[in-house]
Amino acid sequence: MSDYMFVLESHLDAAQNRVVSEMQRVATDAGMNVWLTGGAMRDTLRGARILDLDFTVERDAVKTGKSLAHACGGRVLSEDGLKRWVELELPGGVRASVSNARTEKYSKPGAKPQVAPATIHEDLMRRDFTINAMALSLNRGSRGLLIDPTNGQADLVNRELRTTNAYALFDDPSRIFRLIRFQYVFGFEVAPRTQSQIENALTGEYQEAAPASALATEIRALSDSENAVAALEAYDRLGLLKSISPALTGAKLNAAGLAKFEKLAHTVLPPDPKCWWLAFLTVLTEKLNSRDSADVLRKFELPRKEMDGLKKLASRAKKLETALKSTRITKPSHVYDALKEATADEVLMVLYDSAHRVVQDRIRAYYQKYLPLAQEVTEEQVAATGLKPGTPKFEKAFRDMVTTHLNARPKKVPPPEPEAITAPPAPMAARGAARK
Repeated sequence: MSDYMFVLESHLDAAQNRVVSEMQRVATDAGMNVWLTGGAMRDTLRGARILDLDFTVERDAVKTGKSLAHACGGRVLSEDGLKRWVELELPGGVRASVSNARTEKYSKPGAKPQVAPATIHEDLMRRDFTINAMALSLNRGSRGLLIDPTNGQADLVNRELRTTNAYALFDDPSRIFRLIRFQYVFGFEVAPRTQSQIENALTGEYQEAAPASALATEIRALSDSENAVAALEAYDRLGLLKSISPALTGAKLNAAGLAKFEKLAHTVLPPDPKCWWLAFLTVLTEKLNSRDSADVLRKFELPRKEMDGLKKLASRAKKLETALKSTRITKPSHVYDALKEATADEVLMVLYDSAHRVVQDRIRAYYQKYLPLAQEVTEEQVAATGLKPGTPKFEKAFRDMVTTHLNARPKKVPPPEPEAITAPPAPMAARGAARK
């Protein structure tokens, strides 16, 4: 096994490793080659958490993707018949996509492309940025071989963003939005030639050919970043936020509120999972009137479940705040019970809006002390009492054990006994004088 395969498998969780193995089997059975590509390879090589598995195959990606979903017990989320691409949701929370190796030719910025089958090298060369244009072979004869025709690995080391070709922003102007997100999320510099491409694209107003939903997708992707506000301000400076809504620009971009929200999200809540999109969207549109807010939300094309959650978020956060400021909360277990089922969206809206110090303190105590304490209690400890996992009695015993552990007073550690202090030996001259 190559070093690259070792690095990959070390970065994947157990569910993702199972999907990679299953993908290799599906491709082998179909007699086709398969590579891990795109963001998955980029994040592997930069030592970051891998969020999505991007597979590229030689032919019939839709059929292959559906075979993978069936083999894993997952489902198809969406598919693109033109580009032969399918997105999957698989067990264990794994997100994956399967696409055809292809070339794309555009007659004008943002036009519908002419798509043709291609080799993996040609496929990588038509992609957006060099750091996204690497592939790892998962094939039996070349497993672990890294294919990097644009030297993306060097750009990762140099922390530099560079387009793969001179037409990258012409072909797909939405890449302008993505490049800015990468710049602020990764903290990379834009290569001088690529910076010139951006300036030329903006002068030519290529961004007008990109759908507003493309920028909405990038804003959603950066919402859990520690530099989301800086990226949004960059979009605003370049006049790009107008594609979402003119009402979201200038003073109506709630930069101060988002900065406060960003600080709370990254200093109070644990690093994972980062799932506060609805709260972020609430703060983003806070300064807008109801008509402008509705217009912005339409551009984000929220699924019905998310839209329903957004509408209920304020009332749920208010209910949580009421529970947390109750005088009935007198023990750590009470704080834990009030917050254990709350979503990150609800908690952050309470932190953002509540003026009650006790509420703020209890939320911080939950994440800093009570949640780690509760996690010290394991199912194995409960099973050791003879109860069968999965039964109501087991669940009750587990809850009772957590409550007892939370409310137990910490044992006092006796102070260390003072060490006996011995007098230092007398200097040689003094000892000689004493003998005389």
